Order: sequence, then structure tokens, then C-alpha cells
Amino acid sequence: MYMRGRRLRFVAVAAMVVLALTGFSSGGDRGNSSQDGSDGGGCSSSSQDHDGSTPRGSDPLGSSSTSSPNGEPDDSGTSNDRSGDTPQPTPTTSPSSSTAPPLKDGTAVLVHCASLEDPYGTVEISNPNGRDAVLNVKVSFADRNGAVLIDTGTQVSVPAKGKTTYRVPATSRYTDKIAQCEVDPVATAVW
Repeated sequence: MYMRGRRLRFVAVAAMVVLALTGFSSGGDRGNSSQDGSDGGGCSSSSQDHDGSTPRGSDPLGSSSTSSPNGEPDDSGTSNDRSGDTPQPTPTTSPSSSTAPPLKDGTAVLVHCASLEDPYGTVEISNPNGRDAVLNVKVSFADRNGAVLIDTGTQVSVPAKGKTTYRVPATSRYTDKIAQCEVDPVATAVW
């Protein structure tokens, strides 16, 4: 009876030892397998990216880029040159306004000489230009001997292709001596 009880106790202790060893070994294997699993799969953070993003430094379009000596990208050799993206506008030159031709001189003709009764010399001025012009008229008044008593000039506005009659005053202390009038036939264009 005593021996039987010792046997049962020994069997129970042996079973506990076996269970303890078996459980420890299984737990250790699971721990090792989990650790191996965490390191398994053949991927490392330095070579692959699990979130699907493109690694830094790579071009998603596949175009190659060079780096300058200071480490910054050099775009001077890329095919898409920024200066060629937008066409430069062609400068347009506005047509220069045509300058008006110079004015031609007009003509002046004596119509009536001055006298004591009418101290004005009457002159007719013609403008050959296609626009209005101011012409300078010169008139001289002389005595019987041809000595010039009054020599005067005046500017007269004449319409385009037209004529104007102008009275040149000859009022002076020599008016009673005026016997001759002379008009310069060229009426110089002023403007």
C-alpha cells in the first residue's frame, strides 16, 4: 500500500515535469517563430517601402536628372526647357506716321499802291499748298526817285490752294511822299 502511493506520486510528478517541459518548449518555439516571422519576408526598410509610395530621390515619370556639384538638381540638361515652354511674342512695329511734305512758298502780287488818300498797299497772296499756310509778305514804299521810305514785312494766313487780299499799312511821316510800291513776288512759307 505504501509502495503504491509512492508510485502514484512519482507518476504525478513525472507528468507535471513533462507538461512543464513541453509547455515551455512550445511557448519558446512560438516566441521564436513570432520573432522569426517579424524578421521574415525578406524585406527591409532600407530597400522597400510597404506603403506604396515612391522612394525619395526617384522620378515618378522616369526621367533622368543630374545633380549639380552643390547637390541640387540641375535642370539645364532636361528636355523640357522652361524658356521653350511659352512662345515669346514677336515684337510688332507700329507704322510711323508719314511726315507732312514741306510747304511751298506762295506768290504775292501788288493790287494797289499806297497814297496820301489811301495809305495802304493792297497785295494778293496765293497759297499753292494742299493745306492752310502762313506766308511772309514783304512790301516796300518808295518816293519818286526810288528811295525806299518804308520797308515792311508781315505774315498772312492763306487757305489751302486759295488766295487772300491783304492791305499793308504805310502810315508814317513819309506817306505824302510815297510814289512807288514794290512787293516781293515770293511769299515765303512760314508754317
